[in-house]
Amino acid sequence: MSTQRSYTSDLDLLKGKVEMVHGSGGKAMAQLIDQLFLQAFSNPYLDQLNDQASFNLPPGKVVMATDSHVISPLFFPGGDIGALSVHGTVNDVAMSGAVPKHLSAGFILEEGFPLADLKRIVDSMAAAAEEAGVSIVTGDTKVVERGKGDGCFINTTGIGVVPDGIELGGDRVKPGDKIIVSGSLGDHGVAIMSLRENLTFETTIESDSQSLHDLVATMVEAVPELHCLRDPTRGGISATLNEIAQQAGAGMQIYEEAILVKPQVKAACEFLGLDPLFVANEGKLVAFCPADKAEHLVEVMRSHPKGAEAAIIGEVTEDSLNFVQMQTAFGGNRMVDWINGEQLPRIC
Repeated sequence: MSTQRSYTSDLDLLKGKVEMVHGSGGKAMAQLIDQLFLQAFSNPYLDQLNDQASFNLPPGKVVMATDSHVISPLFFPGGDIGALSVHGTVNDVAMSGAVPKHLSAGFILEEGFPLADLKRIVDSMAAAAEEAGVSIVTGDTKVVERGKGDGCFINTTGIGVVPDGIELGGDRVKPGDKIIVSGSLGDHGVAIMSLRENLTFETTIESDSQSLHDLVATMVEAVPELHCLRDPTRGGISATLNEIAQQAGAGMQIYEEAILVKPQVKAACEFLGLDPLFVANEGKLVAFCPADKAEHLVEVMRSHPKGAEAAIIGEVTEDSLNFVQMQTAFGGNRMVDWINGEQLPRIC
């Protein structure tokens, strides 16, 4: 690190708690930054300790995305708010076809939050950022009074660069395009709800939270003619398909038998009265691809560990009403509309 400040004693990362002085801008805040955040996130940009980060980007179109993470509980099977805050923003950037480069991180901490939990979250963020090949180059910390927060909220903003020749977006989707999903649906939302409801199953339901930057890079290299990528987070794949149907001015036809939902996830959804199509995912993507490239794209995705269960689940149709419909396993047809109300609060 470029600057090393001295303190009379170290932070008590085992038993200590966040105090109001940690957000005051004084020595206690500097110590929190030095001994926790800088220890985990150290890189040449952040170590300058400026109020901003200055860096050069490679040629190409710059993409920026931001996301705030308020999940409850903070720790869950398959992840935690720290890794999730990196995965969520990296994926938002990557869905444009961009290579993610840098992140900012803003923390809102509640007075009394255990420093041990904060360190666990920060270490998880650092590991997720390293795996995604991004640097956390600037950040901010605020502390709110006890009872006016919920432990820890995190905002992350990401920047990436789109390689030349790649142009993705919902408005590029056309009738005839195939709809491809990278894997099973509903894992994240059901993992969170099962933990809240203390449900147990023979196999633990884990969140699918992961960064998809490397899968996306493989996909756009193999099929640069891709029309659109999207990660089906809040509102599940139902919200994603309806949103893109509106952008494209088209309809969607999907097939229930082609959609993968793990048996334990399906069982939990039935028990909780949830529809897997409305349940959030944090490590899956939906691709819209010209029909003549779809089979090749699925093969490419299946060769990657994060797309091993990729499958074509439907196609884009001519429909001025922009309806999304699903052929059920029994041969009937039903509407797949936007979710009405909030099915799963605080899942990301």
